[in-house]
Amino acid sequence: MNVRTRIAPSPTGDPHVGTAYMALFNWAFARHHGGEFILRIEDTDAARSSSESEAVIFESLRWLGLEWSEGPDVGGQYGPYRQSERREIYREHINHLLDAGHVFQCFCSKLRLDEVRQAQQKRKETTRYDGFCLNLSVEEVAEKVSAGEPHVIRMKVPSEGRCVFVDELRGEVSIPYEQVDMQVLIKADGMPTYHFAVVVDDHLMKITHILRGEEWINSVPKHKLLFEYFGWPMPKMVHLPLLRNPDQSKLSKRKNPTSITYYRDDGFLPEALLNYLALMGWSMPDEREIFSKDEMAQAFDVSRISVRGPIFDQTKLRWLNGQYIRALSAQDFSQRVVDFVLNQDHLSQLIPLVQPRVERLSELAPLVDYLVGTRKTLTEEDFTHNKLGPEEVVRVLHHVGAALEQHTTWARDDLFVLCQSLAEAMEMKFRDFLFPLFVGIGGRPVTLDLFDSMVFLGSSISRARLREAIEVFSVSGKGRKQLDKSYEALSRNL
Repeated sequence: MNVRTRIAPSPTGDPHVGTAYMALFNWAFARHHGGEFILRIEDTDAARSSSESEAVIFESLRWLGLEWSEGPDVGGQYGPYRQSERREIYREHINHLLDAGHVFQCFCSKLRLDEVRQAQQKRKETTRYDGFCLNLSVEEVAEKVSAGEPHVIRMKVPSEGRCVFVDELRGEVSIPYEQVDMQVLIKADGMPTYHFAVVVDDHLMKITHILRGEEWINSVPKHKLLFEYFGWPMPKMVHLPLLRNPDQSKLSKRKNPTSITYYRDDGFLPEALLNYLALMGWSMPDEREIFSKDEMAQAFDVSRISVRGPIFDQTKLRWLNGQYIRALSAQDFSQRVVDFVLNQDHLSQLIPLVQPRVERLSELAPLVDYLVGTRKTLTEEDFTHNKLGPEEVVRVLHHVGAALEQHTTWARDDLFVLCQSLAEAMEMKFRDFLFPLFVGIGGRPVTLDLFDSMVFLGSSISRARLREAIEVFSVSGKGRKQLDKSYEALSRNL
């Protein structure tokens, strides 16, 4: 068997370290067996997908040294490798399922579906589609379609029995069909959902093994049914444990930086980050902690993957990164420093910010310390302001952070307009509004231009610094929910 694995991220934001984690294990498994590692872009969510995010995915995975043999940018015999370019392929395959009677058209409105869901929740039942359109006659369906009624296409699911499948790591898994929803496969706009596209793509791209997060275990019955409806063999499944915060919750950007670009821009070495991600779910036969990705691939064995949720520990990651840094030769370390701080791209952005402000070269360091190093550790006192209390400071930090999470471009003028709009919506003077941002980003009330600084630092570092600034105020879970609701109400008017 020619082993073929894949990673299929969505280009909807900063590339997550969870993507790197899954990519590493798929890469190592394929490399160990002399197979192929494929990159596929799942961009059927047109509203949220962007070419900028896709480019950062390519850049981040290559920074880590995880090269793919087939993908959108390198081609391959099973392309296209962007789902948005495979629409006709999905149309052909959904028509096959319609003709075979394995799927059906659903004309239910969102209002009706919401009412069904709420009623099921009140009865403490599993929320799922109730089959209202399942038994429409051929004539009724044709009439509705010809009348232009919007509709989706759902899969049929057995009303009783269980789906039994084997996970190569966890053994036999059994899930009752009564817990499986009649999944939407084709949306009203004609685009496929993840669950349909992933099955079609995995088969046509000849994927033999799927290594993915354990959150997808409950989706296997849907996928297994689709493989059976098409008469295709299903790839072997390995569901990896999810990365966790120290409190055992799923790794989230509220409690840990999650973007690959954050770790790159904060001075972590790619080989150290990969080594740490490998340790999150796997161990070498000799139990040593420091090893290269090639050594991992050579020794890789699925049976050595732990099913316990690994804790993503920043302290341990920094320690491991330090081990890699100290192991470098002086010449290699010097080159890494030059690449990180003094590379031409960094300098070309930095020089216009500082040249007009200095009279001696010795003045450079105090001006740019927060840009080329870490920002100082903040306290509540750093945010003391004669017109803003702690609650207003936290609101500014939270609302700007929330807005930036949804912001797809990272240009100075765009950031300025975004903050100006937020200040007006919050009925605050722009000067006062900017104060917490100066402190959160630069560690002091006066820095180089705030928005130029944010562009220089990049989106990942800037967002992380604002999140860290909020932590200074020890906002409770309840308080965060109130802030989220406040921003949601505010954002409707932006």
